[in-house]
Amino acid sequence: MVYTTIKGFRDILPKEMPFWERVEAEARGLFKVFGFKEIRTPVLERTELFARTIGQDTDIVSKEMYTFQDAKGRSLSLRPEATASIVRAYIQNRLYHESGSQKLFTIGPMFRHERPQKGRFRQFHQINVELFKDPGPRSDADIILLAMTLVKRIGLKELSLILNSIGCKECRPRFRDNLKGYLVSVRDQLCSDCQRRAETNPLRVFDCKVEACKDALKEAPKILEFLCEDCRIHFNTLRDYLETLGIDYLIDQSLVRGLDYYNRTTFEIQSHALGAQNAVLGGGRYDGLIKQLGGPDEPAIGFALGMERVVMLLSEALEIETDGPDLFIATLGKEAEKEALVWAARLRKEGVRVELDYSPGGLKAQMRRADRLNAKKVLIVGEDELQRGKAVLRDMDTKVQEDVEITGIVEKLVQVLKP
Repeated sequence: MVYTTIKGFRDILPKEMPFWERVEAEARGLFKVFGFKEIRTPVLERTELFARTIGQDTDIVSKEMYTFQDAKGRSLSLRPEATASIVRAYIQNRLYHESGSQKLFTIGPMFRHERPQKGRFRQFHQINVELFKDPGPRSDADIILLAMTLVKRIGLKELSLILNSIGCKECRPRFRDNLKGYLVSVRDQLCSDCQRRAETNPLRVFDCKVEACKDALKEAPKILEFLCEDCRIHFNTLRDYLETLGIDYLIDQSLVRGLDYYNRTTFEIQSHALGAQNAVLGGGRYDGLIKQLGGPDEPAIGFALGMERVVMLLSEALEIETDGPDLFIATLGKEAEKEALVWAARLRKEGVRVELDYSPGGLKAQMRRADRLNAKKVLIVGEDELQRGKAVLRDMDTKVQEDVEITGIVEKLVQVLKP
């Protein structure tokens, strides 16, 4: 039997890793500047955590989670998103006792059993950012600034910031009731999923990608017309901050986000290079979630960036040259192989990246391998070089060769390779 990956899961191969490393490095560097600290949570949590936070009637919980019972009959699920786990960790570890706003981020895999498509897999990776304790709208603007700065630093182009407010527990019920009434009038035009959502979670109809449903919703009630005074002030102040920061945005009143815990500010960053499935980052405010899970009544906002889509865009737009070793040691003969092993160990201890060919052929074969590895320099040593006490150091760019005394060779090479 030939074993292959499960449908919707994939291997990330070495040739792809420079793009992944670029995204993660840019994120970590930027988050440090903005004052965010890393947190890592388990990929496995109690199913109830997600059902309670994301919403029992959402497609994620009802259709897409990888859920099973353990040996004690407890229902466990692979995390379909990170916010619920981070909030659980925030409460469990009493991080709310620390003074000032708390800024956390995480990078890791999520799992959803949905139809695989371009840039979307059943195991996928996200960068998640969460900010606790500040009610906004200034922190909303700062989070959006961080998100826009991140996608630009990564190297994405053709970007749009989409903005909306979905109100709060005071004003959203009025919008929900009006929307449900409207959906009854267009029920026959909706797909079967949206007919179900119209009863259980009507705001989710705005997430539907079916063209007939989009057409049916063109005359639907508009959320911004139902905002209470506090939500209206919050949204208008946020817009003023974004304009002060020079951040362009488009208002889309159908942007509701797919999870039940969101309120007020919602936003999305889209790349037009992706076609129809064009969102690369999405987020929003979730002020009631911490209290809902048994913690203090604290506000929060965050966002998530999908790494697969970002890496796909980068790989199509950029060429990232693989960084080769500082030195390749080409050997001829057993004694030279032994010496090379010792030199490599000492050089690596000094931080020099060294490659060896463990089953060396002739010198030409080893030089070809050094070239394929994109080695900066090659040290050539055989029985003749050992006898005369000098190895040959070749620069692979200039093709210039020079002799290097074998006595004290490690120290000499460190000076040359790490000036």
